[in-house]
Formats: sequence, C-alpha cells, structure tokens
Amino acid sequence: MTKSPESTTAPVSSGGILAAWHRIPLYVRIVIAMLLGIIIGKMIGLLPQEQVREIAKYFLDFAKIILDLLKMVAVPLIFTAVIHAIMNAQIPKGTGKRIVFLLLTNTLVAIFIGLLVGNLLQPGSWVPMNLTVNSTLTGEFKPWEELKSKIPTSLVGSLADNLVIPTILIALALGIALRRVQAEQELAGKKGYASLSEMLETLYQVLLVVLHWIIDIIPFAVFAIVVKVVALEGLRPFLSLIGFVVSVLIALSLQVTYYLVRVKLQSWVGIGRFLRGGSEALLTAFCTASSTATAPLNYTCLREKIGLRESSATMGALVGSNFNNDGTALYEAMGPMYIAQALNNPIPLIKQPVVAFMSVVASVGAPGIPEAGLVTMMLVFQAVGLPTEYVALLLPVDWFLDRCRTMVNLMGDMTVACILDGKTPEWEERDSVAAAVQEPAWNPSASISEKE
Repeated sequence: MTKSPESTTAPVSSGGILAAWHRIPLYVRIVIAMLLGIIIGKMIGLLPQEQVREIAKYFLDFAKIILDLLKMVAVPLIFTAVIHAIMNAQIPKGTGKRIVFLLLTNTLVAIFIGLLVGNLLQPGSWVPMNLTVNSTLTGEFKPWEELKSKIPTSLVGSLADNLVIPTILIALALGIALRRVQAEQELAGKKGYASLSEMLETLYQVLLVVLHWIIDIIPFAVFAIVVKVVALEGLRPFLSLIGFVVSVLIALSLQVTYYLVRVKLQSWVGIGRFLRGGSEALLTAFCTASSTATAPLNYTCLREKIGLRESSATMGALVGSNFNNDGTALYEAMGPMYIAQALNNPIPLIKQPVVAFMSVVASVGAPGIPEAGLVTMMLVFQAVGLPTEYVALLLPVDWFLDRCRTMVNLMGDMTVACILDGKTPEWEERDSVAAAVQEPAWNPSASISEKE
C-alpha cells in the first residue's frame, strides 16, 4: 500500500532540527533550559556534597565559555554601535542642543530612579543566598587610581584587552570626529567619508549576525548556570528574582510617571491623547521587544494619531530610537546592583557613578533587537568588577523585563517628540497664520490718513 504525500514522514535532518530550534521564541527556549536545569540540578544535589561541588564546577565552566563568547563580541559591537549611532543621527541645525538636553535628562533621571530604587529596596537581600563571590568589589576603591586606569593608551590595545571604558571613550571621540569630517567634506563636495561610513555599517551588521549566533546558544548557558546554582543552593536564588522583578517594575512605573508629568507641563499634548495615540506602538514594542522594529509605527502614531508636526515626529521616533533608551539604562543600573546584593557584596556608593556612566553608554550603544540588553549588561558587570557568569541568573526573567523596558524606551521617544512640538498644536498655528493673512492688524496711522 502506498502512502499519501501527507502521511509520508520526512527524515529529520540537522537543518530541520536547526530550523525547528529557531522557530521556538528565544524566551521559550530560555524557560525550557531553566526548567531542565532545575530538574538536573535537584538530581545532582542528592549526591554527596564533594561530588556536587565537583560537578557544579564543570557546569559553571561550560556557562563561562558561552558567556566569554558574548564578552568577545560585546566590546567591538558597542565600539561600532556608538560610532554608527553618532555618525548616522540626522539632527537638523538649531535643534541639536535641545534634543541632546532632552535625551540626557531623560536618561539621567532613569538611572537615578534605578539606583534609588535599588538602594532603597535592595531586592538582592530579600532572600539570603550563599553564591560564590569572585569580584573586585571587595578591594579598596581608589577613585584617582581608577580614573587613571580608564584613560585609553592604545586603540588596538583597548579593543584587544576588552577594556570597556577606554574603548567607549575612544568610540565617542572617533564618532564625533568622523561626524565633523563628514560635515566638512560634504561642504567641500567630497565623498571620501562615504566608504568609511559604509565599512562601519557593514562591520556593525556583521557583528550583529555573530551576536545572533551567540544568543542562539545562550539557553545552554542558562541551563548550565541553573544546574550549578540549584545543585549548590536549591531554588532560593530564583525566589530572589521575584524581588528583582518587583523592584524593576516599580522603577519603570516611576519613569513612566516622570514622562507623563513632563508631557503635561512641556507640550500641548494631553495625557489621555498621548496614551491613546501611542497605544498601538507601545503594544507592538511590548510584543516585539524591539525598538528598531517599532520605530516606523511609532512615527505613524505620533504624526497621525497624536497629531505632532512631521519634524517633531521624525526626531522623536527615528533619532530617539538610537539614543533614547531610558528603560534599558534603568535596567542596566539595577541589574548589577541586584547581583552584588545577592552576593552579599553590595556596590559601594562611591562606585555607583561607574554604574551610571556605563548605563548611559549601554543605553546608547544597545542594538534595537530582543535580548540586546544582555550584551551591554555584560559590559556593566565587567566595568564594576562583578563576575559576569551571574548575568545568566537574570535571563529567566529578562524576556519579560525586556518587553517592559522596550515600552519605556518607546515612551521616552514619544515624550521627546511631544516636547519638541511645543505648547501649540500645528493646526492652531496654521489657523492663526491664515487669520493674520486674511485680516490684517489695525493700523492707526493708516486710518488717520484715510480720514484726511
């Protein structure tokens, strides 16, 4: 009896398995990895303690290998991302200082809220843990020595040695210098900058492809670190994540409140109109966890549903999506504080400005793709001396918080656009101009001359 085409079962090839793996959303893969890690970790935990410690060490080493791959691409990616963002930002003359002020104040407020909530609530200490400490936070902090160590001495050396802050400082300097050279060459009718700009764009896209490859195997790192933690500590560390989620949501809510107050006081847009008009873009941001993918829809909502001027909508949606990632900045500030508290080794107040600086850079350099915060979080951990393997502990809840902070990122872009639009709607300004043209203002001298 011959089989019908529908009933024929095709052999499962490696390509088919790979395709099936990619069809599963990343957050589902991470949750599956976490659940398997809990089961295996519990089973290993039944063995004698000496064997448990030995096996857990191998799982930790495996997780470190994958996260080291992420560290390998993180610094070059941020280097090119910062230069790429500076060179490609289309900021009209006359609005540059104002939009920089708006973006910077939004980001600094977000980081301040994140650090404030982290210091007040201390979610990492809600459920005591006994995780292994392997950080440089325990040493004496010497600000002057720390500052001297961050001054870049070599472009190639900073990249080769994965020195985060020196590389970022070089990227900022090169980005600003290249933008200036680009402007001078455009005035002179030259196009020498174009080849360099295209090369940077290509390198940025190549690094994003490599990043996607590494992110594809991140669930294995989650599995390994969960096995290690559960085998040694049980489920207590993951109960502590509830406190982290609550704290981040409180901080994000405070940032949203700040946006609404700023829109109310500094623009003509009412809060109701702001939320109703942007609801479709905000929901899309939550579903996709990608500010880049949502930028065109955000522009449409700002222009057609809220009713902003074209220039304001463009600046908010397109320029803001590159620089205004306040939810990411807030999260990047709270993540290392939580892990440091969980290690019973909180970040000293004097060292928290380093967290703030890295959070600003992370929010600018983070690619607008899902799980991009994982890359920049590695850099923040590295900059403050925290063990980077514990970034994996955040991943079981990161998929949800990633969507929440993407919504806040987008709302920050909307806020900037509304403030840029001013206190008068476009149609009122147009009507007042038309009325002035149709009904000229009364001129007393003209009236006297007519009577004479």
